[in-house]
Amino acid sequence: MRSAVRGGRREALLVTVGNSVGILAWAVFAAVGVAAVVAASASLFTTIKLIGAIVLIVLGLQGLLGRRAEALPPPPGTALRQGLITSLANPKLAVFFVALFPQFVPDGAPVLPSALGMAAMVVALDLVWYSALAYGVARTRRAFVDGPWLRRVERFTGAVLVGLGVRLALERR
Repeated sequence: MRSAVRGGRREALLVTVGNSVGILAWAVFAAVGVAAVVAASASLFTTIKLIGAIVLIVLGLQGLLGRRAEALPPPPGTALRQGLITSLANPKLAVFFVALFPQFVPDGAPVLPSALGMAAMVVALDLVWYSALAYGVARTRRAFVDGPWLRRVERFTGAVLVGLGVRLALERR
C-alpha cells in the first residue's frame, strides 16, 4: 500500500514482483534442503530473523522520519529490490515451506517440480491479490498525495513496520 501511495501502481507492482521472486527462492531453498537447515539451525534462523527485523525497522523509520519536501524519486530497481529483500529476510517463509510443502509432494514424485508447482500457485495468488490492491490504491492515490493523508499513511505504516520489526526481533522462534 505504501508503495502504491508513494510511487504509484508501477512501484507497487515491482515490490510485489520482488516479493514473489523471494517466495519462489524460499520454495527452491525448501526443495533442495536449504530451508530445512535454516528452520533447524537456531543460530541461522535467529540471524535471518534479526536481519528481517532490521529491514522492517529501517523501512519503518524511513516512513516515520521521512520529509515529504525532501522526497526524491527512488533510483531504478529500488522497488523490486525492496520486495525481494523483505521476502528473503523473512525466515518464517523457510519454516512455512518446510512445514507445508512436504505434505503435498506425492510419494515417489520428484520434490523440485512439485515444490515449484506449489510455489507458482502461491506466487500467482500473491500477484493477483497485491496487484489488485496496488491498482485500487493507485486509483485513489491523488486523495492521499494532495492532502495531509500521505504523511499520515507514511507515519502509520512506518509505526506498524517498526512494531513488526521489534516484535520479530523479540520473538523466541
